[in-house]
Amino acid sequence: MEVGRLRALLELARRGTIAAAAEALFLTPSAVSQQIAQLEEEAGVELTERVGRGVRLTAAGQALVGYAERVMVVLDEARSELAVLRREIAGELRVAAFPSVASALLPDTVKALRQVFPRLEIILEEMEPVDGLSALRSWRADIALIDDLSLVVGDKQESVGVVPLAEDVLSVALATTHPLASKPSLSVADLRHEAWAIDSTSSVFGDFIANLCRRAGYEPKINAKCRGFEVVGAMVASGCSVSIVPGLRLVRPPAGVAWVKLRPEVRRKIYVAFRRGERNHPAINVCVEEVVRTAARLIG
Repeated sequence: MEVGRLRALLELARRGTIAAAAEALFLTPSAVSQQIAQLEEEAGVELTERVGRGVRLTAAGQALVGYAERVMVVLDEARSELAVLRREIAGELRVAAFPSVASALLPDTVKALRQVFPRLEIILEEMEPVDGLSALRSWRADIALIDDLSLVVGDKQESVGVVPLAEDVLSVALATTHPLASKPSLSVADLRHEAWAIDSTSSVFGDFIANLCRRAGYEPKINAKCRGFEVVGAMVASGCSVSIVPGLRLVRPPAGVAWVKLRPEVRRKIYVAFRRGERNHPAINVCVEEVVRTAARLIG
């Protein structure tokens, strides 16, 4: 059975639709359908069945998914062992990271690795945690920096390993001229009457902040849905909005913004993730170790 076809089946199982699997694999839906059809021909049994306008895996398809996951882990282990035998840390390493952790940790990490391993090329792609995890699983990334919000309860994680990186403490961001900026701490309820700027790049994080407000008894009045922290910071600094943002932003804080502790404290856990079969790959190993060291130095 051809490996690319097994990957197509894995993505279909994880994402639920041909269109979503195609997007993850950078293929057309017709190409994915063709790969599944070819895999069914090789297997001699139907792996999917029509349900309305969509498809779902048959019992045979679900069984093959389990074997495909194990095959992929073994292939990753083989690549890792060959890299060890070459005794050289070189080549391209693709890292997916979400904006706050990428800007806080990766410049120093990449610089340190470049000095020690000049033939190792780090390729960074900015992705939200959920997308980074998907990229890792579909072999579009070798390492992904993710948070615990992206790890869905009940979701299978057998193929992915993680190393704890840091705990990020969320903070209230206000203009330095805001009347509440001098407070030692603020609750979400204290911000009931404020207008909010929300980084809407990640629906997961935006929904998490909105739910904090709902649990405090109100629906946040959002006057800025921003595609990145640059606009959030500008709206906050101008006094037009407030926000709750990752503490990682304090590593390189914008001008004109005051940071106030959130009461009670809200934390999210940050991890560096990799495919389990590649944990001993030399390039992945040194990158994981370096980003952990950088996080310990900058975040503590």
